[in-house]
Amino acid sequence: MRTNKMCAILGNLQRYQDLMPLTENRPLSTLLFDCKYRLLDFNLSSIENANIKQVYMIFNEGETQSVFDHIGGGKEWNLDGVQNRFFIHLFQDSLKKQAEGQEYYYNVIDYLEKSKSDHTVFMGSKILCNIDLRALLKIHQLQGNEMTVVYKRIGSDHVSESDLLFNVDSEGHLEEAIQAKKGEVGSLVNLCTDIFIIQTDRLITALKEGQAVGATADLGQFLREMISVENTGLYEYTGYLSNIYDISSYYQTNMDMLDVHKFTSLLYSNQKI
Repeated sequence: MRTNKMCAILGNLQRYQDLMPLTENRPLSTLLFDCKYRLLDFNLSSIENANIKQVYMIFNEGETQSVFDHIGGGKEWNLDGVQNRFFIHLFQDSLKKQAEGQEYYYNVIDYLEKSKSDHTVFMGSKILCNIDLRALLKIHQLQGNEMTVVYKRIGSDHVSESDLLFNVDSEGHLEEAIQAKKGEVGSLVNLCTDIFIIQTDRLITALKEGQAVGATADLGQFLREMISVENTGLYEYTGYLSNIYDISSYYQTNMDMLDVHKFTSLLYSNQKI
C-alpha cells in the first residue's frame, strides 16, 4: 500500500545568455554558491529531507560532466542505497523522438510508473530556496487539488521575462497566470517558482494525452500550461528565495549570505543542506 510517497523530477533546462560564460559548459544548477555549495545541492537536500528515494534529472546535452563530477554516487543525498536511485535524461533525446513522431515522454512516464508513488514533485533549477516538501505535500492534500504550485512574493525588479507571475485573490486562490515583463520596478509580484506537486497518476495521463497531440517536450513548460486547465492550488513560500537568471542576480545571491538573517534562513533552518 502506498502512503504519502513522493518521487521527484528536477528540470535543468534553463539557459540564460546573461549568465554566459559561467554556464557555457555546465547547467545553471552546478554553479558555485557560498563557496562550498552548488545550487543543485538545495533541491537535492529538499528531496532527501522529505525522504524521497527516487530522483529523475533532466539536463541539456553537453552539460552533464559537471553534474557527474559533483553528484558522484549520490552518497551525500542518500541516493546510493539499494532502494534509493537517481536517473539522468538528456532533453535533446526527447526532442529527437518528438521530431521522429515517437513517444517522447516515454522515459519519464516509465520512471513515474515504476516509482509507484502517489505524488510527483517537479523542481526547476534557477530558484534557490530551502523548501520543506513534506509541508508542501500536506497542504496539497488538505486542499484536495490535483496540482499545487509554489509561489513567492518578491520585488518586480527581481524577475526575468521568462518568469510566470500569479494574480492571487484575498483568500490565496489563483486568479490568473501571466508572463512577466522585464523592467517593471517598485512593486511586489507573486513569482511562480516552478515547484509543482501533482498526483502521479494524473501526471502520467496528462503526459500521454499531451504527446498524442504534440505538446511541448519541456516538462517544466508542460506543467506551467497545466495550471490553466487543472484544479490547481497555491502554496506560498515565505523563506529566503533568490531568482537567478543573470550575472547580477547570481552575484547578489552570494552577497546576500553576508546578511545574517538571510544566511540563517537559508542554511540553518530545520531543513539540513
